[in-house]
Amino acid sequence: MRRMSATQLSTPKPAAAKLQGCTNFKLRQLTRRVTQHYDAELAQVGLRTTQYSLLSHVLKLGPIRPGALAQAMKMDASTLTRNLRPLQAAGWVEHAGGVDGRSRLISITQSGRDKRQEAQRHWKAAQGSLNRLFGVPRLLRLHTLIDEALDLMTPGTTGDRDE
Repeated sequence: MRRMSATQLSTPKPAAAKLQGCTNFKLRQLTRRVTQHYDAELAQVGLRTTQYSLLSHVLKLGPIRPGALAQAMKMDASTLTRNLRPLQAAGWVEHAGGVDGRSRLISITQSGRDKRQEAQRHWKAAQGSLNRLFGVPRLLRLHTLIDEALDLMTPGTTGDRDE
């Protein structure tokens, strides 16, 4: 099989080209591979990518209501609850009472801050190796395409992007 150059790979196909395969399947393949890449690095500090992401979001946004955190991370509440349990059990995040007796807030603990800082070095290593593998220009194009696709699929938006 003939290998294609980076220029050939990045050159758009003619408009008449036919899509091959299922977009969902292709995206899931890519996300599984990328997740495995990050998970392999973060496993060295006992975390998975989802856990690192949760710690990072709670650090940045917290203390925060569970519903607001789920919305910010674009996940449903039951997935958030399931993913928070091991972080709570490890003492890295905690639920505390909110402004009234019915509300709850999620916040990161000091040991959670420490774990996130330890994991950040490994996340940066994973990101750096992905940057080298794909090349920064290609990743910038991928990020732009992903952002545009998310905008198009967000209910209540027109799909227009602010430039």
